[in-house]
Amino acid sequence: MHDFIIFTIGGLATASIYAITASGLTLTYATTGIFNWSHGAIGMLAAFAYWQMHEGWGWNTLLCFAICLFVLAPVLGVALEAGVMRRLEGTSEAAKLVVTLALALAMVGIAEWVWDPQTYRALPPLFAGDTLVLGAIRISYNDVVVLAVALLVAVTLRILLYRTRLGVTMRASVDDRTLTTLNGASSVRSARSAWIVGCMLAALAGILVAPTVTLSATALTLLIVDAYAASVIGRLRSLPMTFLGAVILGLAVSYSVAYLPQNPYIQGFEGAVPAVVLFVSLLLLPQSRLRGHRLLRSRELALVPTWRGTGLFALGTVAVAVMVATVVSQSDLYSLDRVWGLAIIGLSLVPVVGYAGRLSLCQMTFAGIGAVMVGHLGGSGNPLSLLAAAGACAVAGVLVALPALRLSGIYFALSTAAFATAMDAWVFPLPAFNLFGHQFAPFGTGSLTFAPFRLFGWTLASKETQFIVGSVLFVVLVGLVVLVRRSEFGSQLFAFKDSPVACATLGMNTRLLPIAVFAFSAAVAGIGGALYGQALGSTAPDIFQFFTGLSVLLTMVIVGIGSVGAAVGTGYFLGGPTLANFFPSLLQLQTVLVGGSAVGVGTSPNGMIPSGLRPVWGSVVRRRALLVGVIVAVVGLWALRVGGVIDNWTLVWTLLAIVVLCSIVPYAIDRRRGDAPAAWGMPAVVRAAPGAVPRPAPLALEGVSSLQGSASTVAGTGSHGA
Repeated sequence: MHDFIIFTIGGLATASIYAITASGLTLTYATTGIFNWSHGAIGMLAAFAYWQMHEGWGWNTLLCFAICLFVLAPVLGVALEAGVMRRLEGTSEAAKLVVTLALALAMVGIAEWVWDPQTYRALPPLFAGDTLVLGAIRISYNDVVVLAVALLVAVTLRILLYRTRLGVTMRASVDDRTLTTLNGASSVRSARSAWIVGCMLAALAGILVAPTVTLSATALTLLIVDAYAASVIGRLRSLPMTFLGAVILGLAVSYSVAYLPQNPYIQGFEGAVPAVVLFVSLLLLPQSRLRGHRLLRSRELALVPTWRGTGLFALGTVAVAVMVATVVSQSDLYSLDRVWGLAIIGLSLVPVVGYAGRLSLCQMTFAGIGAVMVGHLGGSGNPLSLLAAAGACAVAGVLVALPALRLSGIYFALSTAAFATAMDAWVFPLPAFNLFGHQFAPFGTGSLTFAPFRLFGWTLASKETQFIVGSVLFVVLVGLVVLVRRSEFGSQLFAFKDSPVACATLGMNTRLLPIAVFAFSAAVAGIGGALYGQALGSTAPDIFQFFTGLSVLLTMVIVGIGSVGAAVGTGYFLGGPTLANFFPSLLQLQTVLVGGSAVGVGTSPNGMIPSGLRPVWGSVVRRRALLVGVIVAVVGLWALRVGGVIDNWTLVWTLLAIVVLCSIVPYAIDRRRGDAPAAWGMPAVVRAAPGAVPRPAPLALEGVSSLQGSASTVAGTGSHGA
């Protein structure tokens, strides 16, 4: 009984921190309509700032608390509201989710940039060694203070939201901002206040939880993210239910540490308890209502890829791969071999996010499952292990999608995140266990090795061959994705993305669609993970962690989540020579750039390819002679490099000059004449001859609602594409 009371008190202290975190998240969502994925990262930054002032500079404890809570957190809240969140008004829910995910990634990158992750840091308890004695029970002052602070936060928030004009305005603004403004309230002021209070609560939670762990940007961010389960129990609306959810979560974590069997198969489950509670909470939520079409401010370009264009893209991709493989050094190829695995993982996001509009945060987890399958079954280099990887991931995709069928939007994204974090914390690190009579450990003794594939007795041992074969496998999968997009199934996906209620009214199976696309997407990700693991030679579980997948998702969003060509850009950017190769002192520059650039999706959801590159490419294609000349020049320069006449840097800079000049100049000419579509998501306007009726833009170039398709495609009449 004594131990039970001790663990209950510890669980309540943990629950208090979860309650503070979750209440801030619930507050911002209930008053602004934005689910803030960066809430944990804000708390992490506050914890590091507190450490810097308290431990690094030796400042007084109360002074450090005051600066973090009443200066830094409010300033950050004002900056976020004015610089980012205000621009999200009128955008889709998926766009808002992506922007806050990007903020989280950027903040983690900034923290690791400023505070070297290789340096050990820890915060001492606020009251080291001081305890409150109640009979045989000894309670640390830290736990007492945390419990008192949680109660104070609960009472203060209740008074703020229900007993002040500001609180009533904050709650009313999310329902009807226009009506609130007409009644004399300032919607901007209420939103700014919500973000200030939300950031203060995140900072408070981050500082309180920091003494219990070693300061690590990723670990601390995910630790605070664990509190999202409490917010879901409160359905992101009710603060009392949120606090109840925090108590359930805190006690579940504490009791799992105390009473679960102490064996290597269960120990990892302790870290997965918050994800399990989150997943169970999502399953108990009422089913999401079918949504109709919403009029959104931003517009998405949806283009149908043609087979001719896909063929040219495939030939160009393989040709460039051959050129790269024959001119770069062996050491560079060891890095570049990762390109096609990451490109295929990025490609797997196109059907589920770009076509179906379901934000999946577990694609890297499926990639890890695929790598495990090939690592164990492809020990002799059998390429058929790729099919086994695809099949296993497809089954995993169905198992994840089935419980999530009832969910949409935020809740679907949360369910995939729960699956990913549970796999990271528990399943991937499992030691060997008996599976169908064979000893099986997901990542062996901590690292999984891969053998080169053997094809018709030919071992793909050289890095040049692996790079070229990887490009061929990539374009084959591109063909499958394009086939899906051009099929009736693809049209149904876009219709379901636009208006599920219209699809249900017309008799479509709205349950089978998400299951099928999720299984297909997971299978593609599994193949990508297998290829990624083979390129690395050996992999550990941390290669496929949640934040790694977040980088792939956000890079795809930046380049164009609905375009198969975005996968190539993602692969080369994340798998090729990193910015750290050019700026060794700025190791986190790439992460910060990805996160910062993805924030722009709030006002321009199309990405670089549909919005900027495609119109430029169109101006080049219509000039056949110019296109042929560019191809001849590229091949000629490659031949000079192979012959040793020029070096790699000369080749790169010359190619860049040719490509830029031969694309920008024709596009500028067409724009001047009025014969080119506008960039960055604007509809095409073609200048007509005097007296003629203006010719509208081709249907395939017309915009559709941001991250929405066209419900007309359900009848097979739409020509919106990828």
